[in-house]
Amino acid sequence: MRTICFYFQVHQPYRLKPYRFFDIGADHEYFDEYANRTIMRKVADRCYLPANYTFLELIKKYEGKFKISFSISGTCLDQFEQYAPEVLHSFQELVNTGCVEILSETYSHALSALKSTEEFEAQVAAHRQKVKDLFGVTPTAFRNTELIYSDQIGAMVANMGYKAMLTEGAKHILGWKSPNFLYYNAINPKLKLLLKNFRLSDDMAFRFSDRNWNEFPLTAEKFVNWLNEVPQNEEVINLFMDYETFGEHQWEETGIFEFLKALPGYVFANSNYTFSTPSEVADTLQPVAVMNVPVPISWADEERDLTAWLGNDLQDDAFDNLYDLEYMVKAINDPDMQRDWKYLQTSDHFYYMCTKFFADGDVHKYFNPYNTPYEAFINFMNILTDFSLRVKAKYAELQMAPPPDKPKRTKSAKKA
Repeated sequence: MRTICFYFQVHQPYRLKPYRFFDIGADHEYFDEYANRTIMRKVADRCYLPANYTFLELIKKYEGKFKISFSISGTCLDQFEQYAPEVLHSFQELVNTGCVEILSETYSHALSALKSTEEFEAQVAAHRQKVKDLFGVTPTAFRNTELIYSDQIGAMVANMGYKAMLTEGAKHILGWKSPNFLYYNAINPKLKLLLKNFRLSDDMAFRFSDRNWNEFPLTAEKFVNWLNEVPQNEEVINLFMDYETFGEHQWEETGIFEFLKALPGYVFANSNYTFSTPSEVADTLQPVAVMNVPVPISWADEERDLTAWLGNDLQDDAFDNLYDLEYMVKAINDPDMQRDWKYLQTSDHFYYMCTKFFADGDVHKYFNPYNTPYEAFINFMNILTDFSLRVKAKYAELQMAPPPDKPKRTKSAKKA
């Protein structure tokens, strides 16, 4: 079997409002309600609604032979409920077709897998429950934030019961090997790995409207010809990208939706490929080799490493100071603090602090509310300082409070 696995990341952060030093101790509301609502409505109209409608029509047209998958962050699902319930309904319609798989991930699109096993597992469990509540399904495949993966992270994911995980087909990891096969985790071979074909994915996600690209314009016929050039023994083409590719990164005027509408027909008529979800790939194909990844990789930038989020002193300082609060936050039963703790972990906050230059640097400007990385750092640290004061004060109250009375136990309870 030769198959195509379409996967889309759907994520919006809760953006932080401008927060001055003088707000510390006086203002405990951190998130920009207007920006979050405005951006969600904008992306809903340009991307989520038209793209969902397009995919629903394709699934109906090809009577279940066309399949796709999504991971939708908890912060995005929360914003659907708040600002765009019709978008949530359209995703539910897609899932109800039986041709769309929803993947697990961290609730707040967090980097917790790099810092805290306990927080990572808690975030994944919260996201899994949210997906079950909204879509009536329990995910069996996993996608970590920004496809971040290592042997150890994969082992944690396997221990949580997932059978498959998505990550980047990074050249410095694969060497001469192809991403167009199924692989397995080096610590727990039960976890199967699907690797992004970054060249074909990026042709669609980044280069589609680039008039300086020597392959412009990209048509469905040309793309299928490239698929057919892949050696016949290679089994799966994993096309992984941001969902905002459709209508937001690549505007409707570029022809991206017409390309989408035409692609499945050309695949079915002119190739021996099918379409599969990640779990179907894991169930159908056999892994060909172990994938050794001792140092974490991601799908970001040319380096495919973590430096977009943790590549300078600003990011490291903010990241370390945030997770220094973990043990106190977990001891506090306060819904507002728990919400703030979750939303402050979102990787976008650290992404905005990135100071390096990239070949694909325009990606780092997407909906970035700050003029400089230093402005992003100062704003985040002002908020984190206020959050830290609240957490430490509440934790101190708990430490001073007398321990609760021990429950009285009957003789029968003791025997039990």
